[in-house]
Amino acid sequence: MTTVLRATDSSTFLGVVPSLAGFTPRRSIVLLPFRGTRTDGAMRLDLPHDGTDLEAYADAAVGLLARVAGTDAVAVVVYTDDEPQATRDGLVLPHAVAIDEVLGCAEDAGLRVVDALCVTPSGWSSYLEDEPELRPLAQICSPPDLPTVDDVSGDQSAGAGLPAVDLAETERVGRAALELAAVLDRKVHGRLTGRENPQLIAALVLLEDIPAFFESVLAAPDGLPPFATAALLWCLERPLLRDVAIGQWATDLEGGIRTLDAQTAFAESGTMVPDEVGRVFLGQGPAPDVDRLKRALSVVREAAARAPRGARPAPLTAAAWLSWALGRATHAGRYLEMVREIDPRYSLAALLETMIGGAMLPEWAFRRGPSA
Repeated sequence: MTTVLRATDSSTFLGVVPSLAGFTPRRSIVLLPFRGTRTDGAMRLDLPHDGTDLEAYADAAVGLLARVAGTDAVAVVVYTDDEPQATRDGLVLPHAVAIDEVLGCAEDAGLRVVDALCVTPSGWSSYLEDEPELRPLAQICSPPDLPTVDDVSGDQSAGAGLPAVDLAETERVGRAALELAAVLDRKVHGRLTGRENPQLIAALVLLEDIPAFFESVLAAPDGLPPFATAALLWCLERPLLRDVAIGQWATDLEGGIRTLDAQTAFAESGTMVPDEVGRVFLGQGPAPDVDRLKRALSVVREAAARAPRGARPAPLTAAAWLSWALGRATHAGRYLEMVREIDPRYSLAALLETMIGGAMLPEWAFRRGPSA
C-alpha cells in the first residue's frame, strides 16, 4: 500500500501508520521512508534501553532508511508505555534524546524530516514542537479513503504464538512420526509386508518426490493429516531437505528442484552450491511471492503445533526464516526463542539469531512496491 501524504494533519497520519506497519506498534520506534510525499512501508525498531549507545542506534536506524531506494525524507513515530514528564520548562516527551539523535543523523544524511511524533498511554504529541502539547488519543483517526487491510489492532507480537491443537492430535502425529521413522531411519524400506497402515504407505509415496511434496503442502495451510505432517517434520529435521523447502517456498517448484540437485551434489562430492541458491537464504535476489511465503509459514506453524516437543525446533526454525523473509523480525525472534527453550544448540536457529540480532533484513525488504 502506498500512502500519499496530502495533509499536514499529524493525527490523521498516526491513523495511517498501523496500516503501513501491518500492526499497531508498542514500545517501538517506527521509521517511515518517504519519496516526496509518498511512503509505502514502515520499519519498526525496539525502543533503546538504558545503556544503549544512542549515536550507534541512530546510525543503524538511518542506515536502514538509506537502503530503501529513492528515500529523501523520513517520518518517525515513537510508541511508548512511558508518560511525558512535566517540568518547569514544559513537557518533556519520552525518548526525546534518542529521537534528537535519530533526527540529527537523518538530516546529516540529507533526509528531510516529515514528522516526529510520540504516542503515549494518555495522549500524543510532536517532538518538533518547541513546547509540546499532549493531545487526546481520540483525535487519531484513519482517513476515510484508506484501503481496507487485515486487522491491525494487535501489536508487533500478535499472531506469533502457535495455533491451538488438542493433545490427541499431537499424539496422532507423534505415533505417525514413530511409524515413519521405523521405515525410513532404519532403512527397512523395501521390506514392507503390505499389512502396514495405508496412511503410512501414502506418506512414503509423498517422499518419493520431495519437491512435489513441498509444493503440495502449500495447498493445505490449515494443517496436514498426521502422516503427511510426520513426513514434513522428517524432511525439515534433515538440513539438506530443510534448505530445499526454504529455497523452494521462497521461489517455485523449479527453484526447489535446483536447490535439491545443488545440495545433493554438495553432500555427495563437495561440489559448491551455486551462488543463486545460497543468495535466497540470505534474503538476496528476486523478491519472493508474499502469498506463497505466508502459506508456507502457516503450514510450518501448524506442523510445529502438532509436533511432539522434541520435534519442534525444525519447523519453528523454518517459521522463523519465513517470518524474517516477510519482514516480521519480531515473530522470527519469538520462534527462535521457542527453539532455544527446547534445544539451545540448534545450529540454524543460532545462525538466524545472529542475522536478526545484527539488524540484518532481506534485501527485498528495501525495495519499493506494494506492501505485504
